[in-house]
Amino acid sequence: MRRNLDLAALRALAAIADFGGVTKAAQLLNLTQSAVSMQIKRLEESLGLTLLDRSGRGVTLTNAGDQLLSYARRILALNDEAVERLTDSEYEGEIRFALPHDIIYPHIPQVLRHFNTLFPRMNVQLQTLNTIRAKEAFGRGECDLILTTEMQCDAGGETLAHLPLVWIGAPGGQAFRQRPLRLAQGRVCAFRAGIIAALDRDGVPWETAVESDSDRTLEAAVSCDMAVHALLAGTEPPHVERIPAGCGLPDLSSFLINLYVRPGNTIPGVTALAELLRKAWGGEIKPQPLAQPALQPVQRPAPQPDVAAG
Repeated sequence: MRRNLDLAALRALAAIADFGGVTKAAQLLNLTQSAVSMQIKRLEESLGLTLLDRSGRGVTLTNAGDQLLSYARRILALNDEAVERLTDSEYEGEIRFALPHDIIYPHIPQVLRHFNTLFPRMNVQLQTLNTIRAKEAFGRGECDLILTTEMQCDAGGETLAHLPLVWIGAPGGQAFRQRPLRLAQGRVCAFRAGIIAALDRDGVPWETAVESDSDRTLEAAVSCDMAVHALLAGTEPPHVERIPAGCGLPDLSSFLINLYVRPGNTIPGVTALAELLRKAWGGEIKPQPLAQPALQPVQRPAPQPDVAAG
């Protein structure tokens, strides 16, 4: 049968150890001396151990008391943290977080899952904005923190990762062989100028097959082999594949994933979310693989034999 430790008694034990006696511990805990003594007595009885040595002029902890004290401090710290997170007004509210759509995967779902465990009463208002618009919103004070994809990092930011651009196309597709090369391009995209410059530098003729503000539209065009596109390595959605080197397409530039946190931030949740983002891109939080739904075969009714009229 499992026995439960009394948190109030553990707190009394820690106070006795910290302040050298039952009297001072009782004053700290705003209890009577007899109430503290009774808490310790019940704790000793529940464990079948003597926790305090009362033989001398003062009260000291026995070996068992010292050992329990180590656990008590950890238990009380965890209890106090849980109560604070669940009840303190500093741990509720809303955090405004913006980032480009194409770097949501693979890390952001896991980051937000961890954050929700730590701060269940805080709501993260997630916005997908391209880097230019995210930095504009951040400059206007409309975001608490943002992620960007840039060639450099501005003052006040920090770089979380340095990733190369890679060409992507449809699984088993042939669009990368066509000339002029058909591109799916975002209207406002940090990668666009570099992609075009690389193609022009290598003399690869190209044309815009699809231009859209919607990343989903671009992904659809690529996945059906209408065009090719470029994304940061590791951020490819599951319904496309990376076009390997040596297929006639030029090497592309690398980009930085930068984090900007609102200056003067004092909100614990913002600080924690920023640290989770650092850990994710540092490899301490492992992304979950994106599962592709299995296609179910269409069930067709069995053909019925013709029945001749009698």
